[in-house]
Amino acid sequence: MEIEMKFAIGNKEVAEAIWEDEYLKKIGDSSSKEAVYMKSAYFDTEERVLLKNDVAFRVRMEGNKVIASLKWNGSSSGGLHKREEVNVPVDDPACFLEPSPEIFRESDQGKAMMDLIGEERLYSILEMNFVRRRIRVDYENSIMEIAVDTGEILTENGELPICELEIELFSGEQEDVTALGNILKEKYDLFPLDVSKYARGLKFVPEDRQKK
Repeated sequence: MEIEMKFAIGNKEVAEAIWEDEYLKKIGDSSSKEAVYMKSAYFDTEERVLLKNDVAFRVRMEGNKVIASLKWNGSSSGGLHKREEVNVPVDDPACFLEPSPEIFRESDQGKAMMDLIGEERLYSILEMNFVRRRIRVDYENSIMEIAVDTGEILTENGELPICELEIELFSGEQEDVTALGNILKEKYDLFPLDVSKYARGLKFVPEDRQKK
């Protein structure tokens, strides 16, 4: 289960202020602090069988690594997002262009996804490019990752900006994620995001590419 808070950041100046926040530095592990370029592609069939079944198939290049992710059963409220997730490291960068559903064959959800797809081909429906600045923090009884993302979502109808904060729970209590999120929300006048990057991008995919 993935649990995280998402907030829209007003502008890049505020994003920079959050990244340099003294309190986050105090509770953060300086050795974990890094900036990583990320390029993501989301895949589905022509008939959007995954979208219609609340499943997302993503391949992301994180620096020199390629990771395939399968996400399902997503929900969000007040900026708090929950969903089931399977992540699989991939050795072949070509997976970013045309991934095989076989990547997830070892998981039950992967097998269910393969049954949904059948013999249909997967192809990219939208992409994202962004820089993620992240640091692991210890807050109350929990370990989390603070991530500041800036970049763009790429669709056939143009680009959408990415400027947001994510607080992901690694271990501990959901309440700690909410509490730290509220502290940063009040300090930097952030806006809770109930819509993921993927869902935002889908709104700009041409209608004939979102068949029901």
